[in-house]
Amino acid sequence: MTKRVAIICGGRSSEHEISCISAGGVLSAIDRSKFEPVLIGISKSGKWFLLDDKTSLTIKNGVLPVVPETGNPVSLDASGFISAGVNLKIDIVFPLLHGPYGEDGTIQGLLEMADIAYVGSGVLASAVAMDKSFAKPIFAAHGIKVAAGFVARASDWAKDKSAVQKQADQLGYPVFVKPARGGSSRGTTKVKSAAEFAAALEEAHTFDPKAMVEQEIRGKEIECAVLEIDGVAKASLVGQIKIDPKYDFYNFEAKYLDSATTIELPAAIDQKISDQIRAKAVDAFIALGCSGLARVDFFLTDNNEVIINELNTMPGFTATSVFPKMWAATGVQYTEVISHLLASALTRSNGVLGN
Repeated sequence: MTKRVAIICGGRSSEHEISCISAGGVLSAIDRSKFEPVLIGISKSGKWFLLDDKTSLTIKNGVLPVVPETGNPVSLDASGFISAGVNLKIDIVFPLLHGPYGEDGTIQGLLEMADIAYVGSGVLASAVAMDKSFAKPIFAAHGIKVAAGFVARASDWAKDKSAVQKQADQLGYPVFVKPARGGSSRGTTKVKSAAEFAAALEEAHTFDPKAMVEQEIRGKEIECAVLEIDGVAKASLVGQIKIDPKYDFYNFEAKYLDSATTIELPAAIDQKISDQIRAKAVDAFIALGCSGLARVDFFLTDNNEVIINELNTMPGFTATSVFPKMWAATGVQYTEVISHLLASALTRSNGVLGN
């Protein structure tokens, strides 16, 4: 018997549009002989709607898709998802929500309260992974090297700009300034001099009152995908992100809008280093208490030092996303990846809250 899967997309975060594109990817690849998808969209204002699964969720003429502010409302209570007085009888939720209000433990807590199985990490792991200021010390405590940096809160900046500026100066330029709880590189700036720091920090604070300031790491950008298969966290082949030289770094436009990014699979690096990165990806996954899936991003310096950048508990599932590409290169195709995730969610739903 097929299981009904609520694919939830959109949301209130700055990654609303990317979430919609991810949902389109999953809708196109889900095994409909085993799963019946039900598309639910959350508008930018936070309204929930039942959407036709033929809703356009792709970039057209450079325009990103969004969830409309009107439609057939959806509500959630102890009995499940309800629309027009009808119980949608959802068995599993695939919360394809990136960033705050989705990837940060909020929707995970809601689904735990409603006792509905869902794909991905639980409340605590989602929240910690989303906030880089909490994740980095955990990685470091587990022997995974992180970039030097500090937390710059909007309140500290307002109180004493010179003190925060001095911390950045001491790191040495270039530095990267980014929201502590953001994604898709939105609000992230590469700062090449002290004169550029204030504007970059204020830009990051428009996305999150807590920002991270980190020393630039020069080297290759390496990514590894982690997937739970039959309860065991496994690492994909590692890939190297290649960016058009006109971009200073892997920013939002390079990722999604300009076809400026490619991934080399497998990465052309020494096999021992590749194996080390794969092991560290699984270590990071376990250290944060993750479940289901994650994409773990690293830097590989010229002297073969491996430095973790971040861990994403709900990586993109767009046509250009590296998570499915890495697993395809490893021998697990997109549809099979989705099936593993849904099977993992059903198994995990019998476990402990917040796993």
